[in-house]
Amino acid sequence: MLKRQISLKSNIQKNKVLIIYGARRVGKTTLLNNFLENTSLKYKLDNGDNIRLQELLQSQDFNRIKDYVEGYQLIAIDEAQQIPNIGMALKIIVDQVKDIQVIVTGSSSFDLSQQVGEPLTGRKKTLVLYPFSQSEMKTKYNNHELREKLDDFLVFGSYPDVVLAKTKEEKINILNELVDSYLLKDVLALDNIKFSKKLLDLLKSLAFQVGNLVSLNELSQQVGLDVKTVDKYLDLLEKGFVIKRLGGFSRNLRNEITNKSKYYFLDNGIRNSLISQFNYLDKRDDIGALFENFVIIDKMKNNNLISNYYFWRNYEGKEIDLIEEKEGKLSAYEFKWNKFKAEAPKNFIDNYKDSKFQVINKNNYLDFLLVS
Repeated sequence: MLKRQISLKSNIQKNKVLIIYGARRVGKTTLLNNFLENTSLKYKLDNGDNIRLQELLQSQDFNRIKDYVEGYQLIAIDEAQQIPNIGMALKIIVDQVKDIQVIVTGSSSFDLSQQVGEPLTGRKKTLVLYPFSQSEMKTKYNNHELREKLDDFLVFGSYPDVVLAKTKEEKINILNELVDSYLLKDVLALDNIKFSKKLLDLLKSLAFQVGNLVSLNELSQQVGLDVKTVDKYLDLLEKGFVIKRLGGFSRNLRNEITNKSKYYFLDNGIRNSLISQFNYLDKRDDIGALFENFVIIDKMKNNNLISNYYFWRNYEGKEIDLIEEKEGKLSAYEFKWNKFKAEAPKNFIDNYKDSKFQVINKNNYLDFLLVS
């Protein structure tokens, strides 16, 4: 059985709110329910879709809210992003009810709408949930089995429902449903965006540019939006757990590129669904991009804010796929599906003499991903 490597018990605190958020369909509700089934705390579980709960918490009436939580040690609210001004209501609970513990789950709109930011300053802890990482897969599969399933991960990604699906057809149907019904729901609703087709066109364009430098001007021309709007949409899509931006690394060297970015998809399956490409690797010409996207994103899933990540490129066209900055030390990585040896660009080595360089390929990628 696949298990999340997240302990809610060790993260909840009295008079603080534990927020679990992330993309839709990544297992937030399952994680919460599994915890509640095993807790000794007296708890109340509610859902943000409950109209009566919405009315109660929106009222910000202390006496009514106090009556609602009376007698419980833990209050849990699933899909809490459905409740307007939820942050103020949670602030009342944790400020006014002694020793109360609170857990809420929500989609990316928590972050996009900033519903809980200011009201809960100093009163919250946040856990972000992603599609399954390789380290989480280790709870069910050994290294040999993970390598055997690499093709599947590169093509179909690692959303929980997709990983558990039995057939290729079932995986494709789930991914297409995710893209059609869930992927842009929060972004479109929260920023009043009416042109969902433009967002999809933008994502499709990015899907063909994985691993490449992205020009906002070129994207603007491709999708028919002005540059400022493209920049805004990219920011919203990143906050909505669809894509991840990677910036350029530089320590003030004149010939290093920092004014462009690279964009990766939080899940390979979503990327492939957007462009309707579900062929296995022996029939594809984008294996390098799929592998690079998969490994970089999986590495970031387990980061826990310990490391900073960048790409490196100079104006002569020399490039390194990933730079990891951890505790003041630099590690440089090139991702090559079949290649086992490569040399770091001389300019990089000359300027960052203490850095380490390594080629990551299909044979050693698990050693790279499973190390802490």
